[in-house]
Amino acid sequence: MELTTIWFLAIALLFTGYFILEGFDFGVGILLPVLGRDDRERRVMINTIGPLWDGNEVWVLTAGGAMFAAFPHWYASLFSGFYLLLFVILLGLIVRGVAFEYRGKGTTDRWRRGWDACLFGGSVLPAFFWGVVVANMVRGVPLDDGFDYTGTVWQLLNGYALLGGLTTLLLFTAHGAFFLHLKTAGDIRERARALGWKLAALTAAPAAAFLIWTQAAHGDALSAILITLCVLSLIGALVLDLLGRGALAFACTAGTVALASAALFAALWPNVLPSTSDPMNSLTHANAAATDKTLGIMTWAAIVFLPVILLYQAWTYWVFRKRVSVNHIPVA
Repeated sequence: MELTTIWFLAIALLFTGYFILEGFDFGVGILLPVLGRDDRERRVMINTIGPLWDGNEVWVLTAGGAMFAAFPHWYASLFSGFYLLLFVILLGLIVRGVAFEYRGKGTTDRWRRGWDACLFGGSVLPAFFWGVVVANMVRGVPLDDGFDYTGTVWQLLNGYALLGGLTTLLLFTAHGAFFLHLKTAGDIRERARALGWKLAALTAAPAAAFLIWTQAAHGDALSAILITLCVLSLIGALVLDLLGRGALAFACTAGTVALASAALFAALWPNVLPSTSDPMNSLTHANAAATDKTLGIMTWAAIVFLPVILLYQAWTYWVFRKRVSVNHIPVA
């Protein structure tokens, strides 16, 4: 297998891992004003992801770094052409990160409500706009013969991309509800279970429409198989949640996110950023790649350091594996 293929798969895997792990983080933030009836319940929700969210963001930082080093033309065209969309995502992540740190610094209800609103907004923006970004990546954008983006930001807000954003927003929210069912105890756990299957059912229609559109316009045999499995996984999450099998339901929503991401990258291959103005200007895994020497050095570095990072994150999840309830939260 060529190194360019290996690194395309590696970047796809990193983004997929990010969407699975950060997806439920976004979902919890979005559900904060919905499921949290008082400050103690909202603190329970925040505590389920408090030790994890910053580690989960490492996946997208690594994906961006790998893209920069392995496919510099892809990185340059994507980050320049999609600058405003990615800036909105970054703004949301910054506001969200600050909210995690500052929410507990004050004691008034007004202070906490303000940071709760920041947590909500900082979760909604990336949950929606990551779908817009990836959908445009699959659909393609106008590129000139120098691989520079020649369109406007409004062209990125097309129907297909907006449907992709709605799909990721709803899917991540449902994923967060299933995570809360898995990680909490007491009344909030039961409300998360009751809301989870409703969100999964609500996600089904836009997700199916988006994936069918993807398959019809850009898909192949592999993406068709992945999309079929994705739909079955979402149905499985809904059924298992109704049966009260929280861990399996969460595994199914994680599988849904993973399969949807894999289907999109399968539909993208062998391109990394197609050109809608002239197919000859499309960026592929071959013409966007760095030199073989660079890819070789990166491969050896990944072999050495990637297992260490994965072991550390697995250890973190193991340490913070227990459920959280309002009984763990002192009365303010």
